[in-house]
Amino acid sequence: MAGTAGWQRTTAEGRGPVRYVPPAPPPGLPVLPELTAVLAAAADRSAPEPPGGGASVREAACRYWARRGLPTAPENVAAGPGAASLLLALLGAYGGDVMLPRPCPAWWTPQVRLLGRRAFHVPTPAECGGVPDPYALLETVRRVRAEGGDPRVLLLSVADDPTATVPPPEMLREACEAAEEAGLFVVSDESWRDTVHRPHDTLILSPAEMLPEQAAVLVDLSGALLPAGWPAAVIRFPATARGTWLRARTLDVLTATGALVAGPVAGAAAHALDESDAVAARAYAAAALHGAVAAAAHREILAVGALARPPQAGRHLYADLTPLRAGLARQGVGDAMELEDWLGGRLGSPTPGGQRFADEPVGLRVRLSTGPLLGATPRERLAALTAPDPLELPHVREVLDRLRSVLAGLAE
Repeated sequence: MAGTAGWQRTTAEGRGPVRYVPPAPPPGLPVLPELTAVLAAAADRSAPEPPGGGASVREAACRYWARRGLPTAPENVAAGPGAASLLLALLGAYGGDVMLPRPCPAWWTPQVRLLGRRAFHVPTPAECGGVPDPYALLETVRRVRAEGGDPRVLLLSVADDPTATVPPPEMLREACEAAEEAGLFVVSDESWRDTVHRPHDTLILSPAEMLPEQAAVLVDLSGALLPAGWPAAVIRFPATARGTWLRARTLDVLTATGALVAGPVAGAAAHALDESDAVAARAYAAAALHGAVAAAAHREILAVGALARPPQAGRHLYADLTPLRAGLARQGVGDAMELEDWLGGRLGSPTPGGQRFADEPVGLRVRLSTGPLLGATPRERLAALTAPDPLELPHVREVLDRLRSVLAGLAE
């Protein structure tokens, strides 16, 4: 199935190494021809971008953020070959321990630990993921400092992987206020904000609107605008002396690690950030498609008595199969790691368990991706994108029926 490369492992390889962290949910759709043409036109460009990106991609990022109510100057922007390299550079530059919500994206915690820093996970509110409960955040920061720790950064997301939820504005504001009170610098991963399933019904705010001097914004373009195989991301720093210092330090790390955007990819990134009619239409249609199949999968989960927050964004949903514990026990499944293997084998696609997202291993939670629901071939996926009702397509129904059958067998 799409997106499994680089994730599958054998039993002998084990569960622990960072290289087996599951990838972000794949788009499952063919590359937009307009972007292919832009990349092809720049294919003879042999030089990479300068550290932090050239003027073209940084200026396009400024226009992208301006359309979202965040005026930005090019000197406050850096680009890199993917969100992981930019986050690693920023955390390396800033220093200190890092606070994260629980659950959180699978790649966040390894970034912190790779730097030799400590990661402290804070429970999320019952209503959503992506942000920590503000009271739990303050208490955790107090305890960590009392024990000699040095928390300086809060990582959060305004459109969350793995939970596929969008924090309501009031909850995001409370989390930001708690971070400000605790003296934490906020890094907001907004890679999935352009994958909101119903953008006219879902309001997304950025911490940079609430804490303009104390928040950076990270956007991985493969979240919505570029294929996953064309790595490019941008980060927006505060327009302050501290922000200028942090950007300079971040560029030092990017330079030292050789984390530069490939020249042809930079051209495609700038084009995607400018959101031409074709790029915007594809992003909107893809989000609606993934929303439709996510909602269908969500209904199947609830029908057997399992739990999941209603998916609002992204290409996945986060299912809690704890109510099916007895049925899973009959299959020899007692924790998230065993559930990951068992359910992935039954569905034929990766279903990373909650332990991958810093969730409790004893919990029976998994992330289900919507990409495999769209079809097994580019032709089938494109048919799903253009169908008036993708849920009526035989290949989509087949995968949903398989999910229903597997879950129903556990509920019996």
